[in-house]
Parts: sequence; C-alpha cells; structure tokens
Amino acid sequence: MNNIGAVAALATAVSWTITALAFEYAGKRIGAFALNFLRLAVGFVLLGLWCLVTQGSFLPLSAPPSAWFWLSASGVVGLVIGDLLLFQAFIDIGSRISMLIYASAPALTAVLGFGILGERLAGLALLGMALTLSGIAFVVLGKGEDAETRHSKSRAIKMRGYLCAAGGALGQAGGLILSKIGAGSMDPFAGTEIRVTAGLVGFALVLLVARAWKGTWSALKDRRALASLGLGSFFGPFLGVSLSLLAVQSTEAGVAAAIMSIIPVLIIAPSALLYKEKVKAREILGSLVAVGGVFILFMS
Repeated sequence: MNNIGAVAALATAVSWTITALAFEYAGKRIGAFALNFLRLAVGFVLLGLWCLVTQGSFLPLSAPPSAWFWLSASGVVGLVIGDLLLFQAFIDIGSRISMLIYASAPALTAVLGFGILGERLAGLALLGMALTLSGIAFVVLGKGEDAETRHSKSRAIKMRGYLCAAGGALGQAGGLILSKIGAGSMDPFAGTEIRVTAGLVGFALVLLVARAWKGTWSALKDRRALASLGLGSFFGPFLGVSLSLLAVQSTEAGVAAAIMSIIPVLIIAPSALLYKEKVKAREILGSLVAVGGVFILFMS
C-alpha cells in the first residue's frame, strides 16, 4: 500500500474529528441546514483562495470537462445526498445506531472499488480493515441509546432511519469512488473545490425547496457559532476533504475509507476532556483493536 495514501487518510480522520467537535457546537446553535450550507460556502472561499495563490485562478478552470463532471457528481452524491441522509438518520434513530450502520462505508467503498475500478485488496489489508471496523463497531455499540429514540419512535420512522443511515454510507462510498475517477493526478485542493462547488449548489437548491433560507441568514448573526463553523470548515471542506481525495488518489479507496472511518475512536479523548464524558473500558478496548487494524493497513 502507498504510505502517502495511508498518512493522508489518517490525517483526514484527525481533521474530521476536529470538524465533528466544532460542528457539533455550531449545529446546536444554528441548525443542520444552515450549518451544511455555510460550511460549504466557507470551504469554497478557502479552496478558491488556495487555488488563486498556488495556480493563479480562483476556480480550476484548466481542469478537463471529464474531471468537472465526475467530481461534481462526487460532490452531489457525497456532500449533499449522503450527508442529508445521515443527518436524517441521526434524527430518526439517534447517532449511535446511525454511526454503526454508517461504519459499513469502507466495506461498500471496497466493493465499489473492486467492481468499478478493479481494485483488489491483499489478505493483510482485508484483515486490517476487518479489525478497524470491528473496533469501531465495538466502540459505537457501547454508547447508550437515546431514550426518545428507544421508546417513542414508530417502527416506520426507525425503518426510515435505518435506510437513511445505509444511504449515507453508500453516498460516502460512492462519493469517494467518483472522486477517484474524476481527480486522476490533479491537485487534490483543486479537485476538492470542484466537489465543494457542486455541493454548494446542491445545498442551495435544498434550502430553496425546504424554504430554509431565513434560518441561514439568521445564523450569520451568531458570532460564536460562526467562529466554530470557521474552524470546522477549515478542517472539513478545505483540509479534510482535500486530504481524503489525496488518500484515494494514492491508495485503494477501500483502505483509505477504513482508515478515515476511525473518527469514533479518535473523538473519545477530546470528548472526555471537553465535555467531561466518562471513558468506558469497552471504548478503550475497541480503540486498541481499531488502532491495531490501522497499523496493519499501514504495513500491508
């Protein structure tokens, strides 16, 4: 396996862990619709400035039409459809079960990578992926279920939540595969700007259909939320998504997705420090198993 891809995937997971903490705070203050649109808007500006400084153009207009097509499709599938489905799953069945189902994304990515790109994983890589996902599942299963989700949700709502969580995982997997098809060897920040541009347009349409623009404008008045949003946008749409593109450019998409999926493990320590959450023994054990899996993926 290409170590550049593995390092980029691990750096992506660290970046997205910071993003998750920052967006958790911002989302509670301004809501999911405003959060999703504004995070992409900030990411778009940061990526444009990066491309302007490094390539002399705010937009990567020199990219071929095929790159624009596939990367735009990746942005819509991964950053719009996938995220919307996952956030709906959070509402319907809670974050614990949602993230457990969402942990299937690396396996789905590996299957799509094999079927579409012809990528084959060696036995050691499969072992590492299995250990990583098992450790993550063990950690997520240890989280207490929300009482409202457990008692008051109807069977139909729960089923919708299960399907949305699975759809979110498939959106994440499909987005990675499409980005690998479209990016080729182009600069990952330029490729990410194309993805984010499509995602921004997609969420603008969602806001228009949902008539949620008023809440988005109101969110601009919340300085604390905007500060947290800015931090999350830097480590998410700007740095994290760009590193994820570099990861799938440099190694098998399934392996990169497995390493990137260890956020539930990485977030344990900062959550304990910031929110005084008690760390359980099973979370420590699951973390060790997941880290062992990541180590095997580095060695494969």
